[in-house]
Amino acid sequence: MTGRMIGHMTGHMIGRSSASPPAAAAHTLSPMASRTPSRPVGTVTRGTTNPNRLRRMDRWIAAAHGAELRRSTDPVAVDLGYGAAPWTAVELLARLRTAAPHARVVGVEIDPARVAAAKPYEREGLTFRHGGFEVPLPGRPALIRAANVLRQYDEEQVAAVWERLCGRLAPGGLLVEGTCDEIGRRHVWVALGPEGPRTVTFATRVGSLDRPSDLAERLPKALIHRNVPGEPVHAFLRDFDRAWAAAAPYASYGARQRWIRTVRALAADWPVADRPSRWRQGEVTVRWGALAPRQAQ
Repeated sequence: MTGRMIGHMTGHMIGRSSASPPAAAAHTLSPMASRTPSRPVGTVTRGTTNPNRLRRMDRWIAAAHGAELRRSTDPVAVDLGYGAAPWTAVELLARLRTAAPHARVVGVEIDPARVAAAKPYEREGLTFRHGGFEVPLPGRPALIRAANVLRQYDEEQVAAVWERLCGRLAPGGLLVEGTCDEIGRRHVWVALGPEGPRTVTFATRVGSLDRPSDLAERLPKALIHRNVPGEPVHAFLRDFDRAWAAAAPYASYGARQRWIRTVRALAADWPVADRPSRWRQGEVTVRWGALAPRQAQ
């Protein structure tokens, strides 16, 4: 799935793809129809969730998007597809308010039974609604987080989902879509603005890694099937492993110091978009254009 495909995919998110390869290299999302569907768009996920599972993503969002939320006159964040329990929405509110005290969170779930189960957890700044990728809010949210939602979809459906969700964002808004393991030790996500994908972030508890390419199993759907020779994400993970091996002497100072040294070396050849303050958290963020798939499958 490349950024080039996004402007060529329209209509419903299920089962639609471009009929021919795209001719242009634009990374722009075209606006989708504003018509509200009569029923939620999407399918029910497994709903697996655990407390603190999304802590790495939440902290990154608060750091990267907190200033925009503070500036917003309506700082609404959507936890899309929060699952069988409302923990991730509850935690998102608490973490966003460390950066934007007036932030509000709306949990959106396509399974009405899950919405009913979450209602007792509503409080000031936190509500739950029945819905799907149409994001049934009266206004446009400043943030949409979709974690562990798209893994069950086909790769060719991702661009239409991104397009639809980005079309719901307020000006200056952010969509964060990605995947993590069951306890949140390993996580990879894509950050998108209304214009399309911007960056890919790899985040981990560094001590859990044998090598950085262990994160490959958590690549989001747009990239996970592209971890093959000839694709940029495969080359990136190969170089990441090589830099990790070269930084082995720093392991005596701890896994975190080895990670920092590894990312510093990686930045010589790849467009790393963040600073050592984030590397110390076990993160590295890379420009989307460097990792985007070369062509549609």
